[in-house]
Amino acid sequence: MHKRKAKRMTPWKDITHYAGFDWAKDHHSVVIVDAQGRIVADFDFDHSLEGWKQFEHKCSAWPNLAVAIETSQGAAVDQLLQRESTVYPVHPVAAQRYRERKAPSGTKTDHLDGWGLAEALRTDGQGWKALEPMDPLTQQLRLLVRDEVVLIQQRTALVNQLQQALAEYYPAALEAFDDWTRPSTWEFVLSFPTPQALVQAGKRRWEKFLHTHRLWRPQTAEKRLGIFAQADQFKASDPIVRAKSQLAVSLCRLLITLDKQLKLYRSQIRELFDNHPDSNLFGSLPGAKDVLAPRLLGAVGNDPDRYGSQEVLQAIAGTAPISYQSGKINKVRIRWACDKFLRHTIHLWADCFRKASAWGGAYYKKKRQEGMSHACALRCLGQRLLKILFRMITEKRPYDAERHARNQLKHGSWVIQLTNESTAKPCE
Repeated sequence: MHKRKAKRMTPWKDITHYAGFDWAKDHHSVVIVDAQGRIVADFDFDHSLEGWKQFEHKCSAWPNLAVAIETSQGAAVDQLLQRESTVYPVHPVAAQRYRERKAPSGTKTDHLDGWGLAEALRTDGQGWKALEPMDPLTQQLRLLVRDEVVLIQQRTALVNQLQQALAEYYPAALEAFDDWTRPSTWEFVLSFPTPQALVQAGKRRWEKFLHTHRLWRPQTAEKRLGIFAQADQFKASDPIVRAKSQLAVSLCRLLITLDKQLKLYRSQIRELFDNHPDSNLFGSLPGAKDVLAPRLLGAVGNDPDRYGSQEVLQAIAGTAPISYQSGKINKVRIRWACDKFLRHTIHLWADCFRKASAWGGAYYKKKRQEGMSHACALRCLGQRLLKILFRMITEKRPYDAERHARNQLKHGSWVIQLTNESTAKPCE
């Protein structure tokens, strides 16, 4: 059974010194102040083995040290957590305001950034939440699912470039196939890189290609064969064909390699998810299925203490709106300062959930009838789903649709009334 990593953070009441850590790619700046605000250390060090040894040596004089840093992830945070430092992440906007509090003139230096963070931690840090280190299995899953999305975005960019190249010299290929994220379309370009090569290949090779790649459909086969036969009737000039066909072939080879790596990522993600002790919790979520369940576990994590409350989780995910009140003005608007990966994951899950759950579909439909956009309705549904998810990881209980329905009925939720109305309507 996988166990959660023990907490190693120094309690706030025991902290005696406060460090502001201004990080960079190859070096870092540190300013340390005591409880009275006096600067007791101010130094720079390289992001290297010797540099971090220097950091440990200089900080060893203050064992009860807390560190404020303008990020919650990355190489610097990882090194701090490995050294069992008590880390307080600070939002970049807040860090800028703390610096301006020290230098309203707009002056900006690494020393000033570090000093502002150290002073902010000393004066305001009692209300901050220290960064909870993830257990190794959840952390690895979190990094893999995030990197998988990055690779998917790169695949999308390559597909867009491929379609643009084909539009310039090979319109018949775009007309014959709709989904260019499928490997069979990339193989088509590699097999028939130009309109002339496609026409010269002949009907027998066309049919063989369609059958080999399982693209033969009675309803589309004749249309595709007709497009192939006339592919060279409408084409670009020879210089454009020669240049852009080289680009298209290169992009297809890149896409095939990238697709193999994505399959490897998904295999590793599935293995990690299956071995995770909380996979049954996230696997029970309607609409999550094989892709979103591991992504949700990696994005949210399995430790409710990282958030403290459902409201914090909802704010980090961007589903909770922000309020603006001044005089007679009182309004709410979307929260942009949030974890973008988590917000995107919740958006996808909410869209799948409304199709897999009766009450989710009824809730979404009601919000749309109230005039909300598709994205806004999904954000409202995601707000409710995060409340359920936080309760699940707190109690370590899988999602139970019947239990949720009983709770809705017990509390007189208007959602259950909508659900009953929608299920009572006859199918048209």
